[in-house]
Amino acid sequence: MSFINYSSKEINCKIVYYGPGLCGKTSNLNHIYQKTSPGIKGKMISLATETDRTLFFDFLPLSLGEIRGFKARFHLYTVPGQVFYDASRKLILKGVDGVIFVADSQKDRAEANQESMKNLVENLEEQGYSLGRLPFVLQYNKRDLPDVLPVEQLSKMLNTSGAPEFSATATNGEGVFPTLKCVAKQILQELRKGAK
Repeated sequence: MSFINYSSKEINCKIVYYGPGLCGKTSNLNHIYQKTSPGIKGKMISLATETDRTLFFDFLPLSLGEIRGFKARFHLYTVPGQVFYDASRKLILKGVDGVIFVADSQKDRAEANQESMKNLVENLEEQGYSLGRLPFVLQYNKRDLPDVLPVEQLSKMLNTSGAPEFSATATNGEGVFPTLKCVAKQILQELRKGAK
């Protein structure tokens, strides 16, 4: 669902960070924003709500690569984690080019991860997308905490499509850029297929 801007010679792609509340979606975007040079990033916009302490969404264009003389510009969004904001999640998924599912590795968050994954699949299907045919990456976040599930168990629970997986600690940046680069590469591969 990329948008092509012919005057600026840019292909705009949308990446959505999805996952349960407080799993680290915002920490991912904050790290990327802080480490990206000012010349290639736009303004980060956040909308907070009264009852949700996570950010409503973040917007960050990030230039990376070219396709037939067009630069790829990535717009990064997070969805609100709480189920109460499901309508907002659906709206943010419109026109998505790739999804990063951020799972909270803590044992007591296993059910929240599964519910959020189920919700992602349902919301994508409602809009005509299939998780198996969309650039998709899983990130197992908060690996630095003491009571975490083994990656193998998280994978078995959440990664039914065999998508690429990354361990991360978003608060210190570990695994953040590898996750983003992986989904960005998948999106660029899809765009190149379409450009032939």
